[in-house]
Amino acid sequence: MLNLDTLVRLRRGLHAPAAPRRLSVPEGMTAPMGCDAVAVPAHFGPLVMPRLPRVGCVYANETHWWWIVPSDSDYALEWPAPARYAAGAVVLDAPGLPGLIHRPDGTLPYTPPIPLYLALCRATGTPPTWSRPVSA
Repeated sequence: MLNLDTLVRLRRGLHAPAAPRRLSVPEGMTAPMGCDAVAVPAHFGPLVMPRLPRVGCVYANETHWWWIVPSDSDYALEWPAPARYAAGAVVLDAPGLPGLIHRPDGTLPYTPPIPLYLALCRATGTPPTWSRPVSA
């Protein structure tokens, strides 16, 4: 026999968000500055990659691409929409962990955040925050 509490718990379970998952640094790589990630819809990925002078670890699935950046790369930056900044490289809304599609040579997994920011601004048609007019 089901009571009201059981039904409420079952309903909440149906709408509970997927458990957060963290992108991991590949074997043999170190992340001395910690890891965050920047996610964009998948159709932006091929537009951004050739604009970067150096590319770190990039993960992807059918809906999004994620670039590993050093922790706190969102400090004083407004990442352009629809990009999302993920502190701790936590992937919240993917059904599973995305696959690694690019691994750099060397031991550091990072894509430099400023070139990534500028490439995303360019791909999304968003002016960088420092070039926008200031209103009084």
